[in-house]
Amino acid sequence: MIISSNDKISTPQAAVVVTNFILATGILTLPRTSVEKVKTPDVWLTVILGGIIMMIAGVIMVKLSQQFPGKTFFQYNQEILGKWFGWLLSLLIIFYFISISGYQVRSMAEVTNFFLLESTPIWAIIMPFMWIGLYLNIGGINSIARMFEIILPITIVFFLLVLFMSYKLFEIDNLRPVLGSGFLPVLKGLKTTTLAYSGPEIMLLLVAFMSQPNKAIKAVLIGTFIPLLFYVFLVIMVIGAFSINGVVVRTWPSIDLIRSFEIPGLIFERYESLLLVIWIMQIFASFTISFYAAALGLAQLFDKKVKFFIYCLLPVIYIVAMTPHTINELFKLEDVLGNIIIILFGVLPLILFIIIKWKRGKVDETIQ
Repeated sequence: MIISSNDKISTPQAAVVVTNFILATGILTLPRTSVEKVKTPDVWLTVILGGIIMMIAGVIMVKLSQQFPGKTFFQYNQEILGKWFGWLLSLLIIFYFISISGYQVRSMAEVTNFFLLESTPIWAIIMPFMWIGLYLNIGGINSIARMFEIILPITIVFFLLVLFMSYKLFEIDNLRPVLGSGFLPVLKGLKTTTLAYSGPEIMLLLVAFMSQPNKAIKAVLIGTFIPLLFYVFLVIMVIGAFSINGVVVRTWPSIDLIRSFEIPGLIFERYESLLLVIWIMQIFASFTISFYAAALGLAQLFDKKVKFFIYCLLPVIYIVAMTPHTINELFKLEDVLGNIIIILFGVLPLILFIIIKWKRGKVDETIQ
């Protein structure tokens, strides 16, 4: 599959895609999962460090992709590792994107079922959501990027509005003392923030679609920095309202924060519905881009049209989404995906980049 000029996206669009991919399930789960590991008020430091680490990983992935202009990771990895190893690695990456798609859509269904559509079957929530994603993906990367440009500003405005309304619950003492137990607890929570920041890995594909691939580093840094600000602000507000002990006992602490206050005289009474609406939009964004990435990988691997695999993957992603039987099994899937991200997108791109430099260095020596 050859990328045409009609599929090109701008640098701001690439940054928006990365931001929308990152801002998904973490909005609801990050405060609890990070607090469970850190167990001190210094969780916000862990969130900052996690974001910085993912920025560095994103830059490495971009530098790797820039070595092969106009090609996605699925196309150029075989030039580095050979046909068979590259092919198997591509399948692993595709499996990851399929799994993250299923995880996101199931998370959406669980929260929607619990807070908005009680007693509605999970499959009845998932299927319309997936069909709309299918319709968007058929339009290609340009349609996806334009839709994300609409979703992100809405998310920023309403997310900040809802969080600022909870300021009366905020207690600065819940965030003290800073580093009272040392720096080690901060490091313990780094692994849990990995999945919350998953998203820069899409640059392994997006660089090939960018009209100015030389600006891809700028795109990934901005695309990761915006969620970093979101997450830090969110964690500070949630811990400031509930304290460390209060956050741990809540499954969805971000929603509980919004449900804990009332502002008389305003039109709305259930502000958590407002948060859930923008969160569902972000889940939709994350689902569609990972869905498209998996279909694109298969299309380039088997040299067929991407639309064919978009249709083929729909039932596969549905099966993955329905595999966890309980919310605890869904959280276990989240932990597994976090471990996969560390290996596939933290360690592997660096190794491949080193191999490229080593190979090209040997070629230069031979020429001389």
